[in-house]
Amino acid sequence: MRPNIDADRLREHYRLMLRIRAFEDCAIEGAVEKRVLGAIHPSIGQEAVAAGVVSNLRRDDRLLSTHRGHGHTLAKGADPRAMMCELFGRVGGSCGGKGGSMHIADFSVGMLGANGVVSANITIAAGAAHAIKLTGGDRIVCCLFGDGAINRGPFLEGLNWAQVFGLPVLFVCEDNDWAATTRTSTMTGGDGAAARARSLGLPAETVNGNDVGAVEEVARGAIQRVRAGEGPMLIHAITFRHTGHTSADPGAYRPAEEVARRIAQEDPVSAAREALRLAGIDDAALDADAAAARAEMAAHAEYAAAQPYPDVSGAFDDVQDVGSPREMAF
Repeated sequence: MRPNIDADRLREHYRLMLRIRAFEDCAIEGAVEKRVLGAIHPSIGQEAVAAGVVSNLRRDDRLLSTHRGHGHTLAKGADPRAMMCELFGRVGGSCGGKGGSMHIADFSVGMLGANGVVSANITIAAGAAHAIKLTGGDRIVCCLFGDGAINRGPFLEGLNWAQVFGLPVLFVCEDNDWAATTRTSTMTGGDGAAARARSLGLPAETVNGNDVGAVEEVARGAIQRVRAGEGPMLIHAITFRHTGHTSADPGAYRPAEEVARRIAQEDPVSAAREALRLAGIDDAALDADAAAARAEMAAHAEYAAAQPYPDVSGAFDDVQDVGSPREMAF
């Protein structure tokens, strides 16, 4: 953590990161208890990216996330109770209990959706940014994805389209070193996300994704430039997820010593807490912040578990029927 910090702002980030972690702890517990059906992809250890980037967006800016998107959605201002209901598949969920963890969305805060298909959100983000450019205004799109996404076609297609048309989109690669269960460096040629973005003409900056203050400093500058019409940019945030790929994945393919060392040295919540202690905030106050986050999310989980499941009669209410493909296409 850098010196001369803004302690008040850092504490806001600390509280947000605690809330994200507490939300995911409750989600994991719900999965263990079979109250959450389907995969949970935790972002524990990556909270500084959500706090440092997404909390600097405006409410009317657009956000696209990954299957690991709880923290991004919370940072964008979504209602955690509705999010918890969504994960539990209950009435009152952000998507009516039908989308679940990997497809959570909240249009009311500009969150266009998480996405279970790796890199698919990148081309959607380019499309949303093109719509903004055509309709005018100074809104921007922020698209977050993992390091595994840069090896898929939509990364090239989306960044190229954004650059060619000068679209107002900020791409953020959350590089946690592992693409699902494979170490990304063993499957990635060249120097990674930032180098690939620069090859297409996008300005790109690499940042310590575990230092929320550093992330915010880079993100604020990038957001300002994109909003001013300078075209797309990319932030390459180096971070580390504490868990396996999903809540049910023990992550045995990762060297245990490396995982323990990186968690001890790079945890963003612990780093922010230590910086706040050095700024004069006592342990009791910081403990109270953590307790408040846990209590808030536990209450949301208890509420969600008590809600009914959506009625089966509404299963197709949100499905668009455009008619017979044969009639429409031929």
